[in-house]
Amino acid sequence: MKIRVLKHDLNESIQHVAKAISSRTTIPILTGIKLEVNFQGMTLTASDTDISIQAFIPAEDQNKQIVQVERPGSVVLPAKFFVEMIKKLPSSEIEMEVQEGFKTQIRSGSTDIQMVGLDPEEFPVLPSIEENQVISMPGDLLKNMIKQTVFSISSNETSPILTGVLWSLSENQFKFVATDRHRLASRTAELSNEDQVRFSNIVIAGKTLNELSKIVPDQNTIVDIVVADNQVLFKIDRVLFYTRILDGTYPDTSKIIPTTYKTELVLDTKKLSDSIDRAYLLSREEKTNIVRLQTMDNGSIEISSSSSELGKVTEQLDLAEFTGEQVRISFNSKYMLDVLKVVESEQLHIGFTGAMSPIIIKPMDDTKSLYLILPYRTTN
Repeated sequence: MKIRVLKHDLNESIQHVAKAISSRTTIPILTGIKLEVNFQGMTLTASDTDISIQAFIPAEDQNKQIVQVERPGSVVLPAKFFVEMIKKLPSSEIEMEVQEGFKTQIRSGSTDIQMVGLDPEEFPVLPSIEENQVISMPGDLLKNMIKQTVFSISSNETSPILTGVLWSLSENQFKFVATDRHRLASRTAELSNEDQVRFSNIVIAGKTLNELSKIVPDQNTIVDIVVADNQVLFKIDRVLFYTRILDGTYPDTSKIIPTTYKTELVLDTKKLSDSIDRAYLLSREEKTNIVRLQTMDNGSIEISSSSSELGKVTEQLDLAEFTGEQVRISFNSKYMLDVLKVVESEQLHIGFTGAMSPIIIKPMDDTKSLYLILPYRTTN
């Protein structure tokens, strides 16, 4: 293999595929990035068996030569060194040549690097996926749905299924649900799904979705999603992102979401967020994160928290609306702040069915999102 390639394009593709490299792998070949070159261009692949990412650099794009191929071929190069080195090379063009025994020479400007490569034949083959169930959606919508749910996944590996986000699609309603048994986030989007693709109990690891989100461009790129038996493939421009579906059955969370409330509040999102943030500073010191919310007779709410060493914070917030019974409830302020960070609506609807029943939070101008937090039982 012998090529010349533009540094910018190579570095961009390396940054994409490097997200699939795991530092914990015991398989030496998976610590590397596979490079394959033919006269159409260059393909880079990385995998940790759970996710695999492939990026393609065309030989020519919009009449600009990106890859000049003198001799096709392939090699696997150690990712840790390769990723950092390419980023720091001095010239805008890089020359690469693979010699006998997969020794690889990389030249850029006056820099000359010799790297020890590995046999590409040992690199695992990417999964073969039948493209029977394909949906397309705007990239910014996909990123938003991930951001508005993934924070509620469980970090406890004893329940692997809860470390992922549940996906379902029925009658054009594409739904994400995440829960760690103490809180829940749900986000739905309507897709124009002419083929009436349907699926349920597709659970994708939260950490995988976070990595995917970094690859999806902010501009309105269309992402094609291919759902198969145990794999999901995302097609983003010239990047292919494969991920394994988590094994197991996700718990049915629909039964814990109340449909009627004893108390309902409507209030300003930012004012509530700022107030709870201040209360969180004290509750954090107690290592409990407990903040109390109490409705007042004058149509406002009181937010308070206390620390045995530092003291107490109390403040009142005006409500836009208040219906139903008075309520006094305690909750994890960090969980509430996680919700308020991703809500884009200026006002929130909060519903209560009792002091020990789930708190339901809905953005006022967004019927597609719902958040649930379980309250704490406190002695005072």
